[in-house]
Amino acid sequence: MGRQTVVVGMSGGVDSSVTALLLKQQGYDVIGLFMKNWEETDQFGKCRSSYDFQDVEQICHHLDIPYYTVNFVEEYKNLVFSSFIKDLEQGYTPNPDILCNREIKFNVFLKKALSLGADFLATGHYCQKALNEHGEYQLLKGFDGNKDQSYFLYTINSQILEKVLFPIGHLLKPDLRRIAEQHQLITFNKKDSTGICFIGERNFKQFLNGYLPYTPGNFETLEGEILGQHDGVAYYTIGQRKGMGIGGAGEPWFVVGKDVKRNVVFLSQGVTHPALYADTLRANELFWVSKQGLPSLPFQCKAKIRYRQEDQDCTIEAEKEGVINVRFHKPQRAITSRQAIVFYHENVCLGGGTILAPGPSYYEQKREMALSK
Repeated sequence: MGRQTVVVGMSGGVDSSVTALLLKQQGYDVIGLFMKNWEETDQFGKCRSSYDFQDVEQICHHLDIPYYTVNFVEEYKNLVFSSFIKDLEQGYTPNPDILCNREIKFNVFLKKALSLGADFLATGHYCQKALNEHGEYQLLKGFDGNKDQSYFLYTINSQILEKVLFPIGHLLKPDLRRIAEQHQLITFNKKDSTGICFIGERNFKQFLNGYLPYTPGNFETLEGEILGQHDGVAYYTIGQRKGMGIGGAGEPWFVVGKDVKRNVVFLSQGVTHPALYADTLRANELFWVSKQGLPSLPFQCKAKIRYRQEDQDCTIEAEKEGVINVRFHKPQRAITSRQAIVFYHENVCLGGGTILAPGPSYYEQKREMALSK
């Protein structure tokens, strides 16, 4: 059997650089493939992505591997960014990184890699894979708990995992940077990318104003008192503390809800205000890594409702076709519609879904009890 070919998604960062290095050391024929997904020039009239591509060129020359670039600007706009903007317009807080992985990296990009004759697509994600007792690949957390990215990959099923490699999933980030420096990769100390997937870090409100016009409205308390004016419900998320310009005596103010029809953002004081806490949520748009799905419901496991959150004990209950109810063993703070809930059994990512809505907050439960007396 001849040597296998791997296409590496090269981003111009240290993770993908070491991914290519390790695969070449393991004896694969490696091809670098750079995605251009966003077109925007800087103050010098130069496309922002071209700076990353310069690093890709230097890394690929250094490793002596061929490299190509593909343009998925239209696909990204139609499959990811338009959905992102639509959710924001409706007052939600979406997660474009998850949609980007599902629709771009492990869909159109994977198909492009395979069309080049590759046996596998490799990425610099901090996660791992392994065969289970059914002979299916399962998605595992990355060894580095601080960098684990399985939360963003829950939509990848076992069939896709057959064609994907995660060569750095067993490494700690400091060790990865040492490997890059030892092999004289110019990206060894390059800052990790942050911000919106493929768009990068920037002033969020200023950037979105090019796509969402400011629609000022009122900040109100849950009792209806007007506290000030906001710039538009799209710019605020549940649990947010900063950026409201509301001060004064007492504890800090937090976003606890929105009324899109009235264009109102609700605020309450205190990090532990009961309006921020609920112990149930409903979720849809479900994806399971295994073809087997979950065992019969109810099913106990752990879950995250945001990246970097510690795993939370929960019970998944059936509600209706395509919708589940999740009951947490401890109350959860700032459950946010259109964010992801991702389920785990130990270090195995089972899958996840999109949060439809939190259950009644502790504030709402208290109010309901008071009214019923």
